[in-house]
Amino acid sequence: MSALAACLGVGAWLKNRACLWDGRRARWSALHGDLSEPQACEALERSAEALLAEARAQGLAVAAVAHDLHPDFFSTRLALELAARLGVPAIGVQHHHAHVGVALAEHGVDGPAVGLALDGVGLGHDGQAWGGELLYVGPGRERRLGHLRPLALPGGDRAAREPWRMAAAVLHAAGRGDEIVPRLAPRVGEAAAAGVAQLLARGLHCPPTSSAGRWFDAAAAVLGLCDRQQDEAEAAVALQRAAERHLAAHGATRPLDGGWRIDAAGRLDLLPLLQHLWAAHEAGQPAESGAALFHATLGEALVDWCGDAATRCGVRLAVLSGGCFYNVLLREQVTAGLAARGLKVLWPRDSGPGDAGLALGQAWVARHALAASRDAQGASFLNDDKTMEACPCA
Repeated sequence: MSALAACLGVGAWLKNRACLWDGRRARWSALHGDLSEPQACEALERSAEALLAEARAQGLAVAAVAHDLHPDFFSTRLALELAARLGVPAIGVQHHHAHVGVALAEHGVDGPAVGLALDGVGLGHDGQAWGGELLYVGPGRERRLGHLRPLALPGGDRAAREPWRMAAAVLHAAGRGDEIVPRLAPRVGEAAAAGVAQLLARGLHCPPTSSAGRWFDAAAAVLGLCDRQQDEAEAAVALQRAAERHLAAHGATRPLDGGWRIDAAGRLDLLPLLQHLWAAHEAGQPAESGAALFHATLGEALVDWCGDAATRCGVRLAVLSGGCFYNVLLREQVTAGLAARGLKVLWPRDSGPGDAGLALGQAWVARHALAASRDAQGASFLNDDKTMEACPCA
């Protein structure tokens, strides 16, 4: 690809902003906010046009417009319209692949790397809700190496606003659905608890998700820290602050032995940890102690999971991204653990690990993908069989 070619990323849904990336410099729009607001959609459209005008003024040829895989996002529809007008490919980039790409772009690294992308949700290649992903990422190629054990979302998106529903999903996953009503009814009401128990038992309106954010929600609810949240990540923040109080008073906490499992398919299962937290909290263990144990055990599990994958893939670079890595306790523990295993660890310092930086990752992925596949027509070549043949983890 020409050194004067650039790609435009239009971001996703939350905390939207656009980015023009030429392989050396990122040109950002203002932050538009969430695309549920019409004003944010209009602002994105204006910003995209301004970035395209800037590219023309600086002699940059825009080679592609990159967007999220979700077909219903305004940003996706806008990308398709702009690409058609420009006569260039519109390239769909998987949400978590883009998260890893943000860090690689910021640090001027092409990979290969193993990436932990942990957040609330992003559409996966299989059409499912992803959010706890272990990826192999190289120039023009990527592979999902593993993911967190999926949990049911009883009531769909409502479960993301009501963490107690995720606590119910944990009980159901543990084969203890009959305990949902007696444990949760005193907190949320008999009718609500019974309704969710029935949804889970029948598998109705309970889509699965591998989201790390929902595991944080479940832990916060199990420990009685947050049953309903008014603000984004309220439960996760409450969990982190409780852990910090414990650490300030008592020092470091040892991870729970046997607190996680990794199966042959590369799925990381935190169910043993959550079951322990239920029992210990009901036996009188303070929520702060449980929160510290959750962080210590999750951090240790992520280090083992990611470190072992790096060894299998023969890479020495790890990337931490996604909104869960705003959690300083988690990020510092995982960084230190992976560094102790001889890995260089990167995270998106300038753009931040959340969705506000996603457009840079989209543009980074698209630019590398075009360089690797001149006949690219969309997202499929980013995760097809030929791409996987080139992946050392396959």
